[in-house]
Amino acid sequence: MPARRPNVLVFMTDQQRGDVVMPKHPCQLPHAARLAGEGIRFTHAFTCTAHCCPSRATFMTGAYPSRHGIYNNVSTPTAIHRGLYPNVPMFSERLRDSGYRLSYSGKWHVSDEENPSDRGWTELQVGASKGSFMHRRLDHWREMAQKAKAQPAPLERPWGVVQRPGWGDIEIFGSRPVPPELKDRPWESHHDWRTVKQGLDALPGLAASGEPWFLYVGCNGPHDPFVIPEPYAKLYDPLKIPLPPNYRDTLEDKPRIYQRMRKQYWDQLSEDEIRASIAHYWGYCKLEDDYLGLLLDALEKTGQADNTLVIFTSDHGEYLGAHGLYAKGVPCFREAYHVPLLVRWPEGIHRPGREVDEFITLADFAPTFTELAGANSLGEITGRSFVPFLRNETPADWPQEHYTQFNGVELYYTQRSVSTKAHKYVYNGFDFDELYDLQKDPHETRNVASDPAYTAIKRDLCGKMWRFAERERDEMLFNPYWTVAMAPYGPADALG
Repeated sequence: MPARRPNVLVFMTDQQRGDVVMPKHPCQLPHAARLAGEGIRFTHAFTCTAHCCPSRATFMTGAYPSRHGIYNNVSTPTAIHRGLYPNVPMFSERLRDSGYRLSYSGKWHVSDEENPSDRGWTELQVGASKGSFMHRRLDHWREMAQKAKAQPAPLERPWGVVQRPGWGDIEIFGSRPVPPELKDRPWESHHDWRTVKQGLDALPGLAASGEPWFLYVGCNGPHDPFVIPEPYAKLYDPLKIPLPPNYRDTLEDKPRIYQRMRKQYWDQLSEDEIRASIAHYWGYCKLEDDYLGLLLDALEKTGQADNTLVIFTSDHGEYLGAHGLYAKGVPCFREAYHVPLLVRWPEGIHRPGREVDEFITLADFAPTFTELAGANSLGEITGRSFVPFLRNETPADWPQEHYTQFNGVELYYTQRSVSTKAHKYVYNGFDFDELYDLQKDPHETRNVASDPAYTAIKRDLCGKMWRFAERERDEMLFNPYWTVAMAPYGPADALG
């Protein structure tokens, strides 16, 4: 590896699927493609939880939720914990102590007790920060009831809208006109521009400091709803967009909550609306790609691109009609867990332009950053550095499984999963389990958990789940009382 420590530029989006940065995907992202061509595309990058707060906490700490303590939304009354467990470090503290200058622009949503500045960052502008309240108080619902009386809901459901009586309807997708003065710069009309602009303005000063630096730019897109500037909404013709290959999955062999989510909400949308939503989502991804391009161009102007590690990733994915679902949450399908990961570093990557197919998780970023910075270790964590892959090396003991930990969002639900390249097992603590043969059924449409032919595979994967839970101190799974001990094979079947 190079003798000098690299600068780091992270561009993290919110709710972006990993498949949109694959070479043959119809969503065209030229700046992401440029980044991959000059660096590495990691094809099997996954989050630990398909939810903002725990996934971002994992990115910052290198630990899974059972180690850092963030399981669900930290900014609501249903938060399991509002902040990280005591004495859990973040990579930013280690880099600050080793001489890095760190600047933070964008979404935080890691803790409701701390802000980035409490962990070594200079704050440019921060969203979802400490004290954010993402909840509706009772007076809100009273006001909403009064408005509903004064202005009744339309008899016909509007295009692209999911109706939710008493909750408020959702505009799944839509577009907004661009002011004439921004005709040639439509990206400036979107709320993510403020986040990117702060990063662009900070780059020259960081580059001139004479010290290694780390700039984090975290946008809110392409998170739902997919409401974007008009030019981006017109990039793709919905009539030419096929439905997801697993759209017609009836979910009859899946947990009932999956079925309820689809039947209660998403089945309201016609197939034409599904296609239109996909077109808007791809347009949203193109908007974020334009922001990435602006950052890459600004980095080039500093003269420090060669020794800057650039990372493009996201906190989790989006269903976008897969299995007839949207957003993320309880369902444990690939579309919500697979995230993009593109890495470029001209001075430090051997054989750029290649792909790496090994499992990478958001827990692997923090140890990677501390290793490259020559900073102190984070101690016992879940992840491990992926620096060997930059050298075109694959460690012989690199994990061959990917695990998830999920305890619900605002309503609680216990779920764990383990995936290999061949199979995926999902333990649903309060519903039937799932098992998918990923080689025969890559779109996860047929649950074979009850098929006797897969009994040995299910038992093996269940054992892997228990051993990972033991290593990660995921102790809430181990209660033996018969009202909660629902795994088909208990821990004693696998441990010791």
